[in-house]
Amino acid sequence: MPKILDAQSAVEKIRDGDVVLAGGFLGVGTPEDLVDELVRQGQKDLAIVCNDGGSNTGKGVGKLVSSFQVKKFLCSWFGYTPLIGELSNKGELDLELNPQGTLAERIRAGGYGLGGILTPTGIDTMIEEKWGERVTLNGRDWLYHTPIRGNVAIVEAYRADESGNLVFRRAQRNFSPVMCYAADLVIASVVNPIEPVGSIDPDEIIVPGAIVDILVPQKGSAEG
Repeated sequence: MPKILDAQSAVEKIRDGDVVLAGGFLGVGTPEDLVDELVRQGQKDLAIVCNDGGSNTGKGVGKLVSSFQVKKFLCSWFGYTPLIGELSNKGELDLELNPQGTLAERIRAGGYGLGGILTPTGIDTMIEEKWGERVTLNGRDWLYHTPIRGNVAIVEAYRADESGNLVFRRAQRNFSPVMCYAADLVIASVVNPIEPVGSIDPDEIIVPGAIVDILVPQKGSAEG
């Protein structure tokens, strides 16, 4: 059974230098309560893996960059958080860009114990020049990328039961399911009140509770 903790107690499990996988698409589906608590606690030298740098409305993981807690940032796009590019150009942030599908599959590989991925996406571009390794198999060129795993995954779930079974809704479903499989510690911020075991139809469960470690009721839910 996962622990049910408040945001402060959950985020205290994150250490300086951790690799943090964060769900979200332009901040939608990002667990803002956990990100805000990370900013408050001030863990440093983090490596953040997220689809993007958040939005220009102050949503998402870009807040961690603005508070200078991030040493490395892996994403597919950061156009609404220009500070990421500025810090990278000054050598103050290690930035790694991935095509969106490549990023998702690298995380999936990390979660499922695979040795990496092969993709034609990015051949003859800066992706190959900086981050990919070209290999030839069966007469075709591919870029090889290593798998991605995290020390911690922070995700937002729409529903959860006391066993940790998670249901994601809409944009919450982007990277969150694969990230849960690719982290040593999974912290899920839950939008709705945590439900009794058996209240969620098994067909609706997207991530099983067996891999979820901590549930955090969001403020405004019955537990929060």
